[in-house]
Amino acid sequence: MTRLTEFTSYEDAQKHYAKDKLWELFDGSRERFNIAHECIDRHVEGDAVALRIAHADGRDEVISFAEIARRSSQIAHFLTEQGIGKGDRVAVMIEPSLPFYCALFGAMKAGAVAVPMFTLFGPDGIRLRVGDCNPRVFFTNAEKAPEAREGGAENVIACDRKFLESLDHLPATYDWDTAGDDLAVLQYTSGTTRALPAAVRHSHRSIVTLMVAALYATGIRPGDRFFCPSSPAWGHGLWHGTLAPLAMGVSTGTFSGKFDAVRLLKALQDFKITNLTAAATHYRMMRNSGEAETFTYCFDKLSFTGEPIDSETAAYVERIFGTKVRSMYGTTEIGVIIANYPGADDLEVRDGAMGKAVPGVEVEVQREDGSRCDPGETGELMVKKGGKWFPTKDLGRVDADGYFYHGGRADDVIISAGWTIGAVEVEDAILSHPAVAECGVIGSPDALRGQVVKAFIILKDGQEGSDAMTRAIQQHVQARLARHEYPRQIAFVTELPKTPAGKVNRKILRDRNAETLAAAD
Repeated sequence: MTRLTEFTSYEDAQKHYAKDKLWELFDGSRERFNIAHECIDRHVEGDAVALRIAHADGRDEVISFAEIARRSSQIAHFLTEQGIGKGDRVAVMIEPSLPFYCALFGAMKAGAVAVPMFTLFGPDGIRLRVGDCNPRVFFTNAEKAPEAREGGAENVIACDRKFLESLDHLPATYDWDTAGDDLAVLQYTSGTTRALPAAVRHSHRSIVTLMVAALYATGIRPGDRFFCPSSPAWGHGLWHGTLAPLAMGVSTGTFSGKFDAVRLLKALQDFKITNLTAAATHYRMMRNSGEAETFTYCFDKLSFTGEPIDSETAAYVERIFGTKVRSMYGTTEIGVIIANYPGADDLEVRDGAMGKAVPGVEVEVQREDGSRCDPGETGELMVKKGGKWFPTKDLGRVDADGYFYHGGRADDVIISAGWTIGAVEVEDAILSHPAVAECGVIGSPDALRGQVVKAFIILKDGQEGSDAMTRAIQQHVQARLARHEYPRQIAFVTELPKTPAGKVNRKILRDRNAETLAAAD
């Protein structure tokens, strides 16, 4: 029997993919299925490495499948003794480490629903999520425990190595009893703490569908040494960076603690990583560190998500890392629907393109009336599910060869004097200026034009904001884009608001800009 993991080309993906073939990658069935078993327990033979963690303080942590299997089983027994069972919520707010993964998989083994939470949440952010999901147990560390209690959490447990060792008297295996449709993970999408973002419900068999992204968006195959620096509190870090590779028995890695680009670069070298998936922001930060050239790499597959990557960074990554970085596109709610098929040598990677639809998924660019856009025409990206079209709330276009291009969020479009301007394209042009480190672009209200393009810009070290710098950036953009698309207003800043996933939060930029304008009236 030939498994889907044995095919790497784009042509074979179209020829051999079938939904039922995804189940051949797992032990379980729809009637009996458990993520912890599929990702951990069935890979314990020998001393195979499951995780390599680069801690911000310089430590490397290497964890085997066998150790996670044993200690997650002990946590499952502990939860059972506490009366925690099927459907009960178990919050896990711990930085990537042995305790985090043991708590995560232990909760799922016990039939409970794991709720990963971002470690930088304060009491307000915790309170919103605790009030929504009502966890029976709240695993965190000793430092965050007081904030968890202040945020309304009950049964707060400092889950550290000492706690894990206190469970050594419990059995090292656990007889789980879950079905494919049982709820396994409650995943909050990234957002601010001012309003509760949506919670997405994932069943145990969600990991089967996840294999489409693993195979064709990150290109994971047995033998890879995988790495994803995104936090496992969010969809990219948990599903694509953790569960997908582990389900294939592939070792994965991540970053723990305050992010540092140079520390990440060293880990990629030392761990001999061959397959990296990261946010576009991570690649920009590695480029801006000025240290990427000082390390050596073993990459053969690179992918990114979260937002489009600017052309200057994409070219830099290819030059330094030795291979093109390939886009993957989707959302927490709908999964990955467009990809550039890392490892597929027969698919051209076109500059700026997100790639083509993944097998088994139908994607279109549509007008407001629901009709299909012509090649090159901008409309809303739509995906067909259950025979109906669903909006992604993103704009895009498709070329005559089926390659999709991102046009930004629907609410990020700027209408200036009747012209439609995409924030993403303007940001790409600004980021190609040698003095610019980061930027975010919005539409700012204007009495004459309705809106004008306003850019918030962080300059590289040694550069200063001035009228001359403003003019230089404006002229640079005018030379690259249509003359009406340049930023008529520029604000030099020292930081930009970002979502926990690392994307520039344009909504906060718009809100702050509106507050500033209101105060000036």
